[in-house]
Amino acid sequence: MANPSLKHSGFFSSQEIEVNKQFLDSGYIISNCEDMDSLDRIRSRLVEITSVYLGDTFPEPAKLLNKIHTKVRPEQLNDLRVHIIQKINSEPWLRRNYFELARSVIEILVGNELAMQLRVNLSIQMPQDDSSLLPVHADVWSGDSPFEVVVWLPLVDCYGSKSMFLLPPVAAEKLTESFIKFQGKSSEDIFREIESDLEWIEINYGQVLIFNQNLPHGNRINRENETRWSMNCRFKSIFSPYGDKKLGEFFEPITLRPASRIGLGHRLPQV
Repeated sequence: MANPSLKHSGFFSSQEIEVNKQFLDSGYIISNCEDMDSLDRIRSRLVEITSVYLGDTFPEPAKLLNKIHTKVRPEQLNDLRVHIIQKINSEPWLRRNYFELARSVIEILVGNELAMQLRVNLSIQMPQDDSSLLPVHADVWSGDSPFEVVVWLPLVDCYGSKSMFLLPPVAAEKLTESFIKFQGKSSEDIFREIESDLEWIEINYGQVLIFNQNLPHGNRINRENETRWSMNCRFKSIFSPYGDKKLGEFFEPITLRPASRIGLGHRLPQV
């Protein structure tokens, strides 16, 4: 998990060098959304779907999302979440708009020939609800490619236990080196070992988080008095190695360039 040096950094602009260094050092970038119209469109459609599902009027978005636990019981939450995921992913504009939220940062970190996850995911975590927990994990532990990044979008302001945690790269490297000692133990054992090193992400609506999914991350019981809503989607270079999630099954090319299209279709003359 050690970060390679930025060799040939002279080929990067000063902005690229700064973003690259921050991502390698911290394991994540928080940036302002590059297209607020796209962000507002995504959230407004999500609120509309939720309101129709509940038979409710179309309220102020932040109020509905933050206080959804006053309208929905924990045992009803997953049905609502699945319904919203299905509905919003049927919108032909969703993935393009989602990409535009952080396009320039994604291209700096990953490249400009990209594969994008076919479906954007949604997470809803109500206060005191232990049914929506994501125990500490790194996506590569379960077969994801180490060449992916996650674009994590808060639909409400996220802070404290209403947010997610991430283990910084240096601490993650130490965990990797000693990981064998956790054989036969639980994710909770891992969490207790690394708890003091975890960084809790504070991020507001209007910002977007891009993080290294090779680093351990997750969430805990939301002890705040508001519900967290967040979306997430993975991006990777089309030509980087794939894990269990394959191109055409989980990922789709979105920005394949003409030279690559020509090269992929090229056939030498038969002699």
